[in-house]
Amino acid sequence: MPYFGAIVMLLWVAALIDVIAADEFRVRHLPKMGWLIIVIIIPFAGSLIWFLMGRPVGGGDRGGAPSRTSGFPEYERPGRHIAQYADDDDDFLRQCRERAEQQRRRAKELDARNPSDAPEDKD
Repeated sequence: MPYFGAIVMLLWVAALIDVIAADEFRVRHLPKMGWLIIVIIIPFAGSLIWFLMGRPVGGGDRGGAPSRTSGFPEYERPGRHIAQYADDDDDFLRQCRERAEQQRRRAKELDARNPSDAPEDKD
């Protein structure tokens, strides 16, 4: 048992580094700051609990490589930017054009009613 202190210290340092390097949205059960406090206050037990219960599944991407996930799985669905139903997309675009035309007509009507508010051309 003479090396127990060194083992606890290595485990504690590894847990601290792992908590700090973990992505906030992938940490399980508690917020990242909560895990950091637990690991700091209770070095041996907190480190073990972190590795067993709090650490992200799979360990994440390490080695300096940035995470390729945004934290919002609905944005990572392949092909999410492609219209699912072409007919619905055409209807949406038609509605947008109609609304833009209505807004232009209203703006012209307002300009016609209030000529003093209209911008003047300076030549």
